[in-house]
Amino acid sequence: MKCSEIILILEEQSPEKFACDWDNVGLLVGDFDQEVKKIYIALDATEETIAEAVKEKADLLLTHHPMIFKGLKKVNNHDFTGKRVIKLIENHISYYAMHTNFDVKGMAELAAQKMSLTECQVLDITDQGEQGPEGVGRVGYLPEEISLETCIRQVKEAFEVDMVKVFGDLSQKVKRVAICPGSGKSVISCALNAKAQVLITGDIDHHEGIDAASQGLAIIDAGHYGIEKLFIPYMAQYLEKHTEGIEIQGQPVKQPFLFV
Repeated sequence: MKCSEIILILEEQSPEKFACDWDNVGLLVGDFDQEVKKIYIALDATEETIAEAVKEKADLLLTHHPMIFKGLKKVNNHDFTGKRVIKLIENHISYYAMHTNFDVKGMAELAAQKMSLTECQVLDITDQGEQGPEGVGRVGYLPEEISLETCIRQVKEAFEVDMVKVFGDLSQKVKRVAICPGSGKSVISCALNAKAQVLITGDIDHHEGIDAASQGLAIIDAGHYGIEKLFIPYMAQYLEKHTEGIEIQGQPVKQPFLFV
């Protein structure tokens, strides 16, 4: 299949029009007419990821986070991003990113399903789609009221994480849950307005966490990578279902940092 044909399939899942204005999604490096026989999927286009895509002889690298956010005035081997662009081009690997468009159309709903939330609504509305409001995150209800401590265990099991950071009273009862994969500090006010009792997200700083808890909103920080890594198996299954004759390979799960 041509790269352009695969892009149409990706657009069916998460149209680029739903990406935030500040974001950079789509085909960031490569040739729309390139023949693609193998796709490598990862969360980030790091040097390690690109080396793996080269080793696996991939024709297309698909990631959630864009490698290029701002305009590039130079592309050379003395520039951090430039070196990665050159590596992709040298090895005839096209590169596509689906970031906030997937957050809106994919990630949020999938994360809510992982927690078995019901009566879900969009947490932070960013657009209007054919089916109604679209946006980042979801807010809904757990099947039953549980303690924050029990909710923590469910989060660790649902997203396969060993550790989480928690702000709040472990004995607090929770049922109404807001969830925002990735960095969730910007949706704390949305979660409070939606009368959520706990926000499941990542990248929560000290001040945001204690301020949220003091207003009755517990925080379970499962990590940016911890929740968003679900992009890899989900997109692998999606592409396997919607393409023919294409080999799909997902990057093995590996935390980008260590606790020591």
